[in-house]
Order: sequence, then C-alpha cells, then structure tokens
Amino acid sequence: MKRSYFSAPYAVWMVVFTIFPIVFVGLYAITTRRADGNDLYTGLANIGNIFGNEGTYMKVLWRSLSLALQCTAICLLLGYPCAYFLASKDFAKHKTLYVLILLPMWMNFLLRTYASMGLLERNGVINSIVTALGFKRLELIGTQGAVLYGMVYNYLPFMILPIHTVLKKMDQRVIEAAQDLGANPVRVFYKVTLPLSIPGIISGITMVFMPSVTTFAISGLLGSGNFMLIGDVIETQFMSANNWNFGSALSLFMTVLILISIGLLNRMDKSKTGNGGGKW
Repeated sequence: MKRSYFSAPYAVWMVVFTIFPIVFVGLYAITTRRADGNDLYTGLANIGNIFGNEGTYMKVLWRSLSLALQCTAICLLLGYPCAYFLASKDFAKHKTLYVLILLPMWMNFLLRTYASMGLLERNGVINSIVTALGFKRLELIGTQGAVLYGMVYNYLPFMILPIHTVLKKMDQRVIEAAQDLGANPVRVFYKVTLPLSIPGIISGITMVFMPSVTTFAISGLLGSGNFMLIGDVIETQFMSANNWNFGSALSLFMTVLILISIGLLNRMDKSKTGNGGGKW
C-alpha cells in the first residue's frame, strides 16, 4: 500500500470542509437575490457594494484593521519578553508560568469573554475595588479599550507559544559563539537571538492578526454594540439581515486581505532570515 493512501482521509476532510465552503462562499458572493427569491449572477456587484453606502463599510473595515494592528502590537510587546523568559534556563518558574498561560486556553472562548465582562462591567470586580478606595466608578464596558483588552487577553497566548517554541529550539552554541567573540548581552540579543526568532514572531503575528481582524463576539459583548467591527457586519448579514450574498462578499473580501497579509509576512520572513545577523 502506498503511503499517499494514508493521507486520503485528510484530503477528503479538506475537500468537504474547506474547499467546498470556500466555493459556496465565492458563488454566493457573485450573486444577488432578487425580490422574487431567485438568484441573479451579477459579477462583482456585491464586492462593489462594500465600497459604497457612503463608505460605511470601509470605515468599519479600517476600525477593524486598526484594532487588530493595535492588538497584534500589544501582544508582541507583551508576548516576546514572556516567551524569552519561558525559554530561559535561568528562569526557575518557567513551568509554572507556562501552565498559567495555557490554562485559560482550556476554557471556552465565550467563557473567557464573559469573565472579562465580570471584571469590566459597572458593578464588576475592578469598579468594586475602585469604589472601595473612594474613587468614582469607571466606565469600562462598552468602550474601545474594553474591546482591545478582550482581544489581547484572548489572543496573547497565540503570540507567546510560537515565539517560545522557536527560542526553545534555538542552538545555544550560536549564542555562546557570539559571546566568545566579545558581544555583550544586548548585542547578542539584537544580532543573534532576535533575528533567529523572526519565524516565531511572524507565526505569532499571523495567529493573532487573523482572528483579531474578523472577531465579532468580543466586540459584541465587551463593546456592548457600540463598536461594530467587520466581523459583526458579516455576522449580521448572515444571522439578521438574511443577506448571505453580501455577507459572502464581505467574507471573500476579508479572505483576500488576510491572504495578502500572510504573503507579505512570509516574504518579510524570507528576506530577514536570508540576510543573516550581520557583524557583531
């Protein structure tokens, strides 16, 4: 029996649950539903509607991209030092911290978001502490900051884990060689550790940015509907407006944007890893 036969179940799974849905989304995206209930093929009319409506959808898109970029940047700033300490042999509590990072991921995504609501709501934990100290209650829930906090809280582990994996597998002899050649710890980090960890950084950015730009549960719960993102618009088109054609067009448009982003990140990864660390 050929070894390729063992991949048949995976191939069937990919065709049924990946290829077919994408094909159906593409077909819905290039059709529009008439008043009589029949579908009429209209080319890129639904895609054109994304740029119409006085720029409403584009404003939502830019807001989604902005929050996703902010979330990705914050996760990188918080996640890289955490991954660095986790991979360090000198850090004695790395196993405990690793478990604490993984523990929230064992819970359901919505449960974590509801837990965040318990912290941020008007009578929540944070406001209880604030009022106990004699200060005025803070309006945390229903703000853009609350949505950003929820995104960072939910997606931070997806930045830490790939960077930690790359740092953990890094050949320590390269770092020792740099130190033997007279490089101080700061120079070793910027010339050796950071360039070699770029594949993990690229993977982390991809794993955080993609779900962040299309999220809708976080903005709906923590934003109280005040900050609609592109994921909310897509969800509304399918669940409330019953306009699967335009919802599919939005989904297809976001898929293309994400694929372009991944392509750019991959090219950046290749160019960085191909240049080497330079002189010490």
